[in-house]
Amino acid sequence: MPKERISSLQLFFVIVCFQIGNTFMYNIGSGAKQDAWVVFLLSMLGGLFLMYVYIKLCGYYPGDSLIELIPKIIGKFLSYPIILAYIIYFTYLAAKACRDFGELISATILDETPMEVVIGSFMILMIYCLRGGVEVFGRMGEVVFPVYIIAITVVWILLSTVDQFTLENLTPVLGNGIKPVLNEVFPTVLTFPFGESVIITMFFPFLVKGSNLKKVGFAAIMMTTFLLIMNIIMVISVLGPEIYRDQFFPLLSATRMISIADFLERFDALIILMMVAGVFFKVGGWTYGAASGIAQVLKLKHNRSILLGLGSVIAPLSLIISSNQIEYNEIGLEIVPVYFHIPLQIIIPLLLLIIAMIRNKMNKKRSK
Repeated sequence: MPKERISSLQLFFVIVCFQIGNTFMYNIGSGAKQDAWVVFLLSMLGGLFLMYVYIKLCGYYPGDSLIELIPKIIGKFLSYPIILAYIIYFTYLAAKACRDFGELISATILDETPMEVVIGSFMILMIYCLRGGVEVFGRMGEVVFPVYIIAITVVWILLSTVDQFTLENLTPVLGNGIKPVLNEVFPTVLTFPFGESVIITMFFPFLVKGSNLKKVGFAAIMMTTFLLIMNIIMVISVLGPEIYRDQFFPLLSATRMISIADFLERFDALIILMMVAGVFFKVGGWTYGAASGIAQVLKLKHNRSILLGLGSVIAPLSLIISSNQIEYNEIGLEIVPVYFHIPLQIIIPLLLLIIAMIRNKMNKKRSK
């Protein structure tokens, strides 16, 4: 495949937008009630560790993506099942993010439009963008991220004007003990969104030479944590921990309470646009990762034809992964973290890193 290039700043924007993605939509960490923000603070430590693992692993094989370096570490015979698992994993999560988009739009602004039409239209736009290459995707992150930050900051300021807003909703800190917090940290929040940064290993080869991978990766994790914690603090301060736990789209519910002089209302449209932008990068990241992986396995020069095929798979897959919202939530919270996230985000990368470190030491001894 031809080597397109993106800058460190562009990759930073893309990864932050990717991690925020559909995380802003849901009541993540609500099991810890008012301590949901503590959940993300602790999860950040695990996220930084996982990012270090991904960076260190790719550092042993500069210029290679995760799919390309696996055969170099464990050999071709053992690598194919793992590579296939990652490609299926990326494809499934792209479909899952598409379903999140469909559920959001169908439940809010286009409630009478069939979800098939919503997701199909979205996927056509996504494939059109990705066929422009990773450089186009990076430039989109560069443009969207500042607008995103300005918009969410305005929303937070407006939330502070709501009559129900009080920081007392965040007290007492650790009032229910540390156990509910730890239960939310692992495996839920550690793997979603922080562990999903494993996709960054598919973008490292496109970085311009001389880029500092650690600065990009660690800065992205910390910026994501800051934005998510601020969002949780503002939303719980308005809704309270109990309502935050019960609401499916808590940020949207809190924003609907904004009213300036009984004249300026309905800021929820702004939130929906922000969520759509976030899901765009989530779906785009997973789809591009899967397409690049397939192209690298098949040794293709371009992944454009692969993208077309993936688009025709991801859209219908997003519709059949569950029959209703309740089943969809159960799969996403109980099955996916245990059977998909933990092995592919944590266990396999750690094992690959350990093997790579051992092989590197053995090669150094032989060269002496």
